[in-house]
Amino acid sequence: MTLARDHYAILGVSPNAAAALIKAAYRKKATQYHPDKNPSPEAAARFREIQEAYEALSDPVRRKAYDDYRQCSLVDDPLAVAREISAKYIQEIFN
Repeated sequence: MTLARDHYAILGVSPNAAAALIKAAYRKKATQYHPDKNPSPEAAARFREIQEAYEALSDPVRRKAYDDYRQCSLVDDPLAVAREISAKYIQEIFN
């Protein structure tokens, strides 16, 4: 099982980011992609991704569980995780 989405990448923060930085990044991205302020057809989906990422990372218990799962994925199947990360990186470059 691989990670569906990297919550840290969605918010644009590092995995060791403090709670205040995660909150600030969430607010910035949520404002940018809020469907009422962004007419893009993909804004609503992007906004939901941002909310999901923030919900997981703002709760210390959920964040620890996510980090543990993330570490486990890297150990159990590093090639699949590396492919997923590189694919996301390349996709972001071309978007």
